[in-house]
Amino acid sequence: MSGTLLEVRDLSVVFDGFRAIDGVDFTVEQGELRFLIGPNGAGKTTLIDVITGLTRPASGSVRFEGWDLVGRKEHEIVRMGVGRTFQTSVVFEQLTVVENLDLAASFRRPLWSLARRRRGVSAAVEAAMATTGLDALAARPAGVLSHGQRQWLEIGMLIAQRPRLLLLDEPVAGMSGEERSRTGELLVEIAKDHTVIVIEHDMDFLRRYASQVTVLHEGKVLVEGSVDQVRSDPRVQEVYLGRAEDRDKRPAGGGRAGAAGEGRTGSAGAEPAEGAAVGSAAGEVT
Repeated sequence: MSGTLLEVRDLSVVFDGFRAIDGVDFTVEQGELRFLIGPNGAGKTTLIDVITGLTRPASGSVRFEGWDLVGRKEHEIVRMGVGRTFQTSVVFEQLTVVENLDLAASFRRPLWSLARRRRGVSAAVEAAMATTGLDALAARPAGVLSHGQRQWLEIGMLIAQRPRLLLLDEPVAGMSGEERSRTGELLVEIAKDHTVIVIEHDMDFLRRYASQVTVLHEGKVLVEGSVDQVRSDPRVQEVYLGRAEDRDKRPAGGGRAGAAGEGRTGSAGAEPAEGAAVGSAAGEVT
C-alpha cells in the first residue's frame, strides 16, 4: 500500500476560549503504524475525536482518502472505513466473544437482516478471531475475559468491520507485561493490512513497536520522525524531562494534588480521558 490516507490541515479546536488544537498539520500514509505521543493535555485524544466526528473543529480540514470528514456524523465516518477504540473497552459483556464479533461485523447490513438467525460464522469474524488469537475463547462471555483479552476483543470488533484506518487510544494501559507484548505483536500484524494510529504514553512500548512517531505539545505538532529521531530531539526531552524535574522539585506534601494537573495548563476540560502520568514516560525518553 502507498499514498496518503489521512490528511489534516491547519486544524484548530477551541473549548471555551482554550485552544486544545492549534493549527495542526498531520499526514498519515497508507500502511503506516503511527504512534501519537505527548504530555497530558497535548491534544492527542482531541485530534482523534475530530477525525472520528465526535468533536467539531473551529477551523481546518480533515480528509480521508480525499473525502472531507468535517461535518460528517460519527456513523458515516465509520462506514467510510475509520474505526476507533477508547481508553475504556466497550464490549457487550453478556454476549460471547463470537457474538460480539458477529454484531460488529453486521453493522453494514440492514436492520431487518439482524433478526434472522444466521448459520455458521462469517469470514470476517473468523479472520478477526484468528488475528486476535481469541479462537479458543469464542464461546466465552465477554464479561469474564481478562483486561487484555477485552482489549483484543474490541480490536477484533474493529477488524471485523473491515476499516482501512484504525485509531487506538492507549491500547496497553493497565496490561501485564505479557499482554503488552502480545498487543504489540498484534498491532504489527494488523498494520500489514491496515493503517493504524496509536495514542500511547509507554515509551518502552513505543521503542519496540513504532515505525513513525508524531509528538504533540500544547495543541501543536512538536516533532515527527522515527523513534530514534524523536527520542534524541532536545525539544521532546525538554517537554518530558523538564516536567518530570519540575515535579521532583515540588516541596514534600505538595504531591499528588499538584501532579494531577501537571501539563494541562487550563485544559482539564479539553481532554478528560488522556490518562497516564507524564512522569512514567518522562524518565524513558532519553
